[in-house]
Amino acid sequence: MSTDTLILKDQFPGLAGGWHYLDTAATAQKPQAVIDATTAALGRDYATVHRGVYARSAEMTLAFEAARRKVAGFLGGAEDEIVFTRGATEAINLVAQTWGVTNLRRGDRVLLSTLEHHSNIVPWQLLRDRIGIEIDVCPLTADGRIDLDAAAAMLTEAHKLVALAHVSNVLGSVLDVRRAADLAHGVGALLLVDGCQAAPRLALDMAALQCDFYVFSAHKLYGPTAIGALWARKAILDAMPPWHGGGSMIDRVTFAKTTYAPAPQRFEAGTPAIVEAIALGAAIDWLQDIGLARAEAHERDLATVLRAELRARNDVTVFGPDDALGIVSFALDGVHPHDLGTILDEEGVAIRAGHHCAQPLMDHLGVPATARASFGLYSDESDIAALLKGIERTRRIFG
Repeated sequence: MSTDTLILKDQFPGLAGGWHYLDTAATAQKPQAVIDATTAALGRDYATVHRGVYARSAEMTLAFEAARRKVAGFLGGAEDEIVFTRGATEAINLVAQTWGVTNLRRGDRVLLSTLEHHSNIVPWQLLRDRIGIEIDVCPLTADGRIDLDAAAAMLTEAHKLVALAHVSNVLGSVLDVRRAADLAHGVGALLLVDGCQAAPRLALDMAALQCDFYVFSAHKLYGPTAIGALWARKAILDAMPPWHGGGSMIDRVTFAKTTYAPAPQRFEAGTPAIVEAIALGAAIDWLQDIGLARAEAHERDLATVLRAELRARNDVTVFGPDDALGIVSFALDGVHPHDLGTILDEEGVAIRAGHHCAQPLMDHLGVPATARASFGLYSDESDIAALLKGIERTRRIFG
C-alpha cells in the first residue's frame, strides 16, 4: 500500500475498520471534505436560494451558483450550459422529453450501443413508443468496445441522435468520444454521452470532445446522491422547451399565459437540491486537488493487476478490454455472482453482483450476471488481495 493511498483512505469514514470496498462504479464513498461541506450547508449555513432578501439566503444563493460554476469548469463548459438534475438518469430523460419530443419525428433514428446502461436505453424506448422513432444498436468489438467502424457503416441521414457511454459501467471500455462526435455530425446527428463512469476518472473538456450533450451523477464522483448535471450546447439548450413546471423556472405567470426563464433555470423547477449542489462542488474541489490524471492512472493500474491475477486462474472468465478503466467484470465457473458476492461480504469485501442495469450486454456476453470489482482513489493492492482470498474461499466451498 502506498503512503499516498493510505492518506486518501483515511479521508473516508465509510472505509473505517478495514472494509474492502470494490463497488465504486455503483457509488463512491465520500471523503470527509464532502461530508463537512454537507453538514455546514445543511446546518450552520442553511437557507433557501434565489428568493430570500435576507443575507443568509443571498449567501446560500452565491454558494449554490458557485457550485454550478465549478461543474462548468470541471467539464470545460460555460456556466449557463449546466442544468442541475437528480442524476444522469433524469438528465437523459430531460433530453429525451424536451429536445427529443421537439426535434424527432416518426421514422427518425437513434443509435445506441450494446453496452449501454438501462438509463440510456429506456428513455429512448419510451420516446419510440410515444412518437414512433426507430432505435438501432451498434455492436461491440471482440474485446468489448463500442465498434465505431460499425457505427460509421450504420449511420445515415435518418439518424438524428447518437447516445453512447463514455466508459462502460460493466466492461470499463473507453469510447473515443471525438470520433463518435465526428461520425454523428457527419450525418447531421447530435451526440449524447453518458459520462457517469468517466467523470470520476478522466479529465473532461467539452470543446475537445465535441459532443452535444454530456451527463453525469454526483454520487459516483465522491459527491452526494440525488444530484447530477446535464451539459448541453447553449444554442441547443436555449431551443429546448421546459419539462417540469413550477416555481423558479418562470418569468411571468398569469392564468392566460406563462413565460419562462432562460436556460438553465428553465429546467430547474421548484426548490433545488441546494445542499447537494454545494456538496457536489466540494467533491469537485477535492477531486481536482488530487488530479484526474492521477485518478485515471491509479485505477487503470489496479484494474490491470486484477485482470492479470484473475486470468492466471483457469476457472475465471474476465470480460472487457485489457486497458479497462477502473472496472473489472468476471465470472467464476460454477458459481453464481450472487453467491460469490455473499461469501465475499463475509470476508469484508464488497463487490457488485448482477446485471448492472445492462441486461442487453449480459445477453451479448451469454451470462445472466457478472461479478464486478470497481476501484476508486481509495483502493489499493490490499483490496485486490482480499478479493482473491475470498475467491479462493468460495472455490473451496463450492468444491
